Amino acid sequence: MTDPIFFTDVGPRDGLQNQPKILSVEERLRLIEAIASAGVRSIEVGSFVSPRAVPAMAGTDQVVASLPADDDVSYSALIPNMKGYQLAMDAGVRTVNMVLYASEGMARKNVNMSVAEAEQATLDILACAREDGIDVVAAVATSFFCPFDGPTDPGMVRDITARFIDQGLQQIVLADTIGAANPGEVRALTADLVQAHGAEHIGCHFHDTRAMGMANVFAALESGIRHFDGSIAGLGGCPFAPGASGNVASEDVVMMLEQMGCDTGIDLEALLAASDLAEELTGTAPGGRAKAWLQPWLAKQNTRS
Repeated sequence: MTDPIFFTDVGPRDGLQNQPKILSVEERLRLIEAIASAGVRSIEVGSFVSPRAVPAMAGTDQVVASLPADDDVSYSALIPNMKGYQLAMDAGVRTVNMVLYASEGMARKNVNMSVAEAEQATLDILACAREDGIDVVAAVATSFFCPFDGPTDPGMVRDITARFIDQGLQQIVLADTIGAANPGEVRALTADLVQAHGAEHIGCHFHDTRAMGMANVFAALESGIRHFDGSIAGLGGCPFAPGASGNVASEDVVMMLEQMGCDTGIDLEALLAASDLAEELTGTAPGGRAKAWLQPWLAKQNTRS
């Protein structure tokens, strides 16, 4: 298996937004630089939301303004609405991430909108982005399970995906928002969507709450998915899921894919250094599993060479 993998690290946004310790703009930039130095070519660097609601994301405009303009990394930011879109545009963001909802409960809790209202907001921004030359990626929250409404109807996700790809959206990311998916349902849904729309339009975003995050990555890979999200050091979580762990750790995902013969283009040793930095800056323990084995193994290999 030598297929290229398109990998996005969401740690500087999804990973940091719920951390008890709020990082400074300078610390966030250090983390982003370390991730980029490992060869990660797509990084979600922050969000344009109310700093009162999400204090950890205050200063995202300063983060964006300080990013290098001449490297080959795609730096994206999450936006919740048209105001966020305008702020992102003013800051110089070229790729915006939005959230669609496969459950009414999560839509109401997260943005105080119905599913239909959130979809219309996304369509309005998609129209503006088309004129402005801005790329849009949309995640479908609660693609598998909602903490308020229970199991998600796969037909709902298939319908959302079809409608928005028809509207010109280039990528839909299936988000297992609270880490409740299992490999069987992941394989079934991703296989359906790849067959219907092609692998280039579908990505996956998994959390590891029930210890099935990596198994879900593998199931999606078997279905043809080649776009994956991860978070450096497994940072992250969900405020609506008590006990929810973070996103699948970037280093875990990359190690598995590389050992399976996939081409991520990412330097694992440099990625582990970025993971060390993430732990140092946030004061958290590693959320992934690969590092405990991989760091000593790499050190031994370096000693031999």
